[in-house]
Amino acid sequence: MNQSNIDNIPDKKRYYRSIIILALPILVGQLGMIVTGFVDTWMIGNYSTLSLAAASYVNNLFNVAIFAIIGFSYGLTPIVGIMFSRDEKNKIGETIKTGLLMNMLFAVLVIAIMLIIYFNIERLGPPAELLELIKPYFLVYLAGLTFICIFNVFAQWSYGITNTWIPMVIVMIANALNILLNWLLIGGNMGFPEMGLIGAGIATLVSRVLCAVLIIFSFCCLKVNREYFRGFIEGRVNSRSVGRINRTSWPVALQMIFESGSFSFAVFAVGIFLGVLDVAAYQVIVITGTLGFCIYYSLGSAVSVLVANKAGSGDSDEMRRVAFAGYHIILAVATLSSLTFIFFGRNLMGFLGNNPEVTAIAMTCIFPLVLYQYADATQINFANALRGTSHVMPMLWIAFISYVIVGVPTTWILTGYTSMGLFGTILSFSVSLFLAAALFLYFFMRSTRKNLPL
Repeated sequence: MNQSNIDNIPDKKRYYRSIIILALPILVGQLGMIVTGFVDTWMIGNYSTLSLAAASYVNNLFNVAIFAIIGFSYGLTPIVGIMFSRDEKNKIGETIKTGLLMNMLFAVLVIAIMLIIYFNIERLGPPAELLELIKPYFLVYLAGLTFICIFNVFAQWSYGITNTWIPMVIVMIANALNILLNWLLIGGNMGFPEMGLIGAGIATLVSRVLCAVLIIFSFCCLKVNREYFRGFIEGRVNSRSVGRINRTSWPVALQMIFESGSFSFAVFAVGIFLGVLDVAAYQVIVITGTLGFCIYYSLGSAVSVLVANKAGSGDSDEMRRVAFAGYHIILAVATLSSLTFIFFGRNLMGFLGNNPEVTAIAMTCIFPLVLYQYADATQINFANALRGTSHVMPMLWIAFISYVIVGVPTTWILTGYTSMGLFGTILSFSVSLFLAAALFLYFFMRSTRKNLPL
């Protein structure tokens, strides 16, 4: 089936409606995270520019670890989605038990790697004046990785059974607590000690613990989830489930490591070639860009779940229809995001940076920020569509070529060996993202060309 056939189907509104309904709770949760990210950056930026730069450095470093953990949990979504379409609730519970064990082991590996980085942080070349702030904030941030792992395992279960409301409510509660604790601990309000950047780290840690506790409670204690919980308790960890989860989890995790790693590498390049103000401006741009990314992510997650549901019946045509309906929506959102950045970028960046020099540097990057929205939207849509088919092995080498072989050198060259400065850094993202988008699209179309075994 070609693209024109997909566009001309008489009931395509049905696909738009299904995607939006499923994505809406994820989107609300993501918007809550955007607000939290904006408030975090605003509060830290108002506290001190050095704290904002240190937060930028650590946050971008941990993005790789967090996306690795989240990506590994994503391997559960197509498995659960296919089982859900077949009403195999006990098997879903057993799969989550195996998945939780494997994800926890993966998180231990990630934490060990981050500890090695911590003890060698000086060798990464951060600005010397930031080290005193970076080290304690790094350790507080590290403590939250296990709870991110736990929450995301059960979140993928919830998404896979098309119940996207539970994670949304939990994230919203945790975000509200995070903002409150930021206000209390960063500046020392209501009699609390003034802790600055460490206070922001503690607030984030507490909110992540709460997310894990609440989603475990919903899985174990809500009556509607009784069969899943029974399957979890009675099921056994077996080699078949381990093998299946490994096949879907590792490629997605590595894909997200390569992608987020290329963005995190950029902050190192900025710190080495440019300076503290540019590092702070980079954080402002990244947080501003999440306004689009989190919406694309929400829609992409819905596309992945619905493609997985269609994969359960082996209907390739339906899988394509879902994917392209999602792409139409995500392109419209990318356009709205871009217009927001063009017309309101100065207000957003000025609010976040609270420093005229930081805002001025960030404002020079509006064009590359807008350009990579379309690349990011496209790669998110078709990466998630491919993930939904469970044929995820191509994701590994697509990400390696796009983000490591092409993206990293491009960022290094445009940041350090041209006169473009931070503009070149942000511009480099479009190169790797457009390449990844084209490859994800190609392999999704190839994997749905015929009814492949799932």
